[in-house]
Amino acid sequence: MQFFIPMVPPTVTHQDKKLRAFMRCGKPCAVLHDSERLKAVKQKFHAYLAPYRPADPLTGPVRLVVKWIFPADGHKPGEWKTTKPDTDNLQKALKDIMTRLHYWQDDAQVASEIVEKFWGDPCGIFVQIDSLEPNWVK
Repeated sequence: MQFFIPMVPPTVTHQDKKLRAFMRCGKPCAVLHDSERLKAVKQKFHAYLAPYRPADPLTGPVRLVVKWIFPADGHKPGEWKTTKPDTDNLQKALKDIMTRLHYWQDDAQVASEIVEKFWGDPCGIFVQIDSLEPNWVK
């Protein structure tokens, strides 16, 4: 399965959290929750990813290939993007929404992951999901 989402990739990542401090039974407590900006990114991902979800969740190991293509804006198309956000931070919100949409049963099934980010036109997010057969079994 593969598809392209034409959008300006968000630079807000799963690390955009807000700390809420409060007292519980006379003891200080703190809870992290998604910022409004992160909630908006997750809603956008949900809207863009929902039409591509499989009829049934994938089972077994999968390879996830994601290419984050940011607007070129003075860069050569195809040039690697070596500035923030980091690829691991970009992936988290995307995979969380794919899990909620039942692309797979659990994101632990993603046994192989290839993530790239570069400048290009058109900008967007290319996603490819492949089922992996165990290559060690004969």
